[in-house]
Amino acid sequence: MMNKLSVNELEFIVSRILDNANEALSSKDDSDFVQGKKLAYYEMLDTIKNELEVREIDTKDFGLNITLENLL
Repeated sequence: MMNKLSVNELEFIVSRILDNANEALSSKDDSDFVQGKKLAYYEMLDTIKNELEVREIDTKDFGLNITLENLL
């Protein structure tokens, strides 16, 4: 049986995704692969942000009070 995530655990997971997205964003490599990674991180974070907003959860608590389009 799987345990439910705590808010702190979810915040940690989202912060890891944000760190990885920022790493891809700062890459000097402009290959299709890196562009695809940027788009994938954007899509993941956009989905999470939208789900938080629908549930009226403050996105700032998850570090998602940012303009995600800057990841592209």
